[in-house]
Amino acid sequence: MSENGLSLFCGGELAARIERVETSAIVGAARVGIGQGVDGFVREVGGGAACFAGVGSPLNKVVGVGFGGVPSVGEWEAIEEAYARAGCPVQVELSQLGEPRIAEELTGRGYRLMSFENVLGMPLDGGGWVAPDGVEVRLDAGDDLGPWLDVVVDGFAHPDDGPTHEEFPREAIAEVMRNMASANETRRYIAYRDGVAAGGASMRTDGGIAALAGAATLPTHRRRGVQTALLTARLIDAAEAGCDLATVTTAPGSKSQQNAQGRGFSLLYTRAILVKEL
Repeated sequence: MSENGLSLFCGGELAARIERVETSAIVGAARVGIGQGVDGFVREVGGGAACFAGVGSPLNKVVGVGFGGVPSVGEWEAIEEAYARAGCPVQVELSQLGEPRIAEELTGRGYRLMSFENVLGMPLDGGGWVAPDGVEVRLDAGDDLGPWLDVVVDGFAHPDDGPTHEEFPREAIAEVMRNMASANETRRYIAYRDGVAAGGASMRTDGGIAALAGAATLPTHRRRGVQTALLTARLIDAAEAGCDLATVTTAPGSKSQQNAQGRGFSLLYTRAILVKEL
């Protein structure tokens, strides 16, 4: 919440700003893979982009549409043909605050609603964040991503919020995180308990927004304040970097959402996950 105790309100303008940052991150990571020889593509559409970064990649999706016009039938046909050639279903992450006609058109084209994800935000104007005792958070600023990848990917391999409609191989998750870190202004964090790596997280800063992501805790260290410590460290760094807003994306009704709202985040909007099998 802001200093006056009111929840943050999100309209179309703020949602568009957040979606642009998210799209930039996904596109950047996809292009890293393509630059390394992956047979993929990035196509701009409707203010967002359709990305394919190799078989099994979590980056294979259409993001950010709905804030730059309504895609034409021809544009959707071209995107669907591109994914079909790659042997990949089309997944569209569609904000509820974007152009409402897009959802109607997609369902008319045979897309099915698979799930939702929530985007939460908090203005960085209050400060006063206090880290729990017993957890030390260090900025992992070296060129070797190995230690950070190990703890984060292992944490993701045992999700605390239960299964989702998507499951990815460990190698695919590690590759995406590596590409996201190299393509964007990303800071990596590792949390330690008694000198042992217990969890990790990341933060991308772009356009005054600090996008908090990649947060995972190893199962044996859960319920020990690891995520609270990682969140606090990133909020402090984001404010010091001049960001005015922090965002995080969670599964609806999840432990992650509960933790974020308990730390002052407000629910801003929901994305519908629409999928068409080709």
